[in-house]
Amino acid sequence: MKLRNVLIVVNDIEKSKKYYHDLFGLDMLLDNDGNMILTEGLVLQDKKIWQDFIGSDITYNHNSCELYFEEKYIEGFVEKLEKLYPETQYVNKLMTHSWGQKVVRFYDLDGNLIEVGTPM
Repeated sequence: MKLRNVLIVVNDIEKSKKYYHDLFGLDMLLDNDGNMILTEGLVLQDKKIWQDFIGSDITYNHNSCELYFEEKYIEGFVEKLEKLYPETQYVNKLMTHSWGQKVVRFYDLDGNLIEVGTPM
């Protein structure tokens, strides 16, 4: 068995596609009317479709999971994030853990938690 994709729920699939392309270089592989597969296995799903599937409301900023990315040049990434998306809500600005890894944690446009760290 293989894990093939990770799905996140978004309010505006086109804005989210642009966001993940701008910041992480992810490109669209398939657009299936409310379900969009991006490179690296990230799937964006329209909020309405997800609500219909689960029969419940969406809880954003739930902090129970995160998308994790690695970036060797993290200072440059943070500069790009602040320039392109100055309204970003941070969990923590760029910091260095006791083991030497630099990380930044923030929410995407829909409250999905993201961590970007330097490779270990």
